[in-house]
Amino acid sequence: MSESVLLVVHQKTSVAGHMGALFSERGYKLETCCPCAGAKMPERAEDFAAVVMFGGPMSANDCSMDGIRAELDFIPKVLDAKVPFLGLCLGGQMLARVLGARIAPHPDGWVESGFTRIKPTEAGREWFTECDTFYQWHREGFEAPETATLLATGDIYPNQAFVYGENAIATQFHPEITRDMIDRWTMHGAHRLGRPGAQPRQAHVKGWELYGERVDRWGRSLLDRFGLRGPAHLAEAAD
Repeated sequence: MSESVLLVVHQKTSVAGHMGALFSERGYKLETCCPCAGAKMPERAEDFAAVVMFGGPMSANDCSMDGIRAELDFIPKVLDAKVPFLGLCLGGQMLARVLGARIAPHPDGWVESGFTRIKPTEAGREWFTECDTFYQWHREGFEAPETATLLATGDIYPNQAFVYGENAIATQFHPEITRDMIDRWTMHGAHRLGRPGAQPRQAHVKGWELYGERVDRWGRSLLDRFGLRGPAHLAEAAD
């Protein structure tokens, strides 16, 4: 019964945001790993209660990068061990690639940047009762793997979330977003806000005010769905 959650980030300055806060709140110990900055992935997935793979400026197609290759090689270990896996944006794209799906930019060069509404599928309806509007910040998207169940679609990027088996989910959006992250991303990535499909900065801030609390509720329900209620809860259930 592990008390640790592995957080895989892609830059030295990356943070786990609200998702990390939710795990900490539930009593998990957080272990951060950044293979793209030279860190080695753990040998065993079984040593963790969950693995969360976050977004980044790289592509899941960058297999020539040692860090990306190491992450792609680690994902099957997580799936085989049936450890809950949360792939967020780039992390979700890497799960899709491992499962044989294609990752590519929008054919017309569109990006998603800002809060957008997703459309739950019939299979995904109960997954999105708390929230159906999430923060986006990406220029590539994933296809839905044939072995996965599509949970949500979108207008610009048609595949927004899928679940694989009982323990792995991929989202194109960022449920870990915080207001501070929005401020940093829109400031340091201001050049992205002029691309087709991107929303102006004030819309990002307004979206946080409108949907931040609902995204929080969705994140909590997601952890509950994967049985990630915290070490203390699991210990009580085992008694």
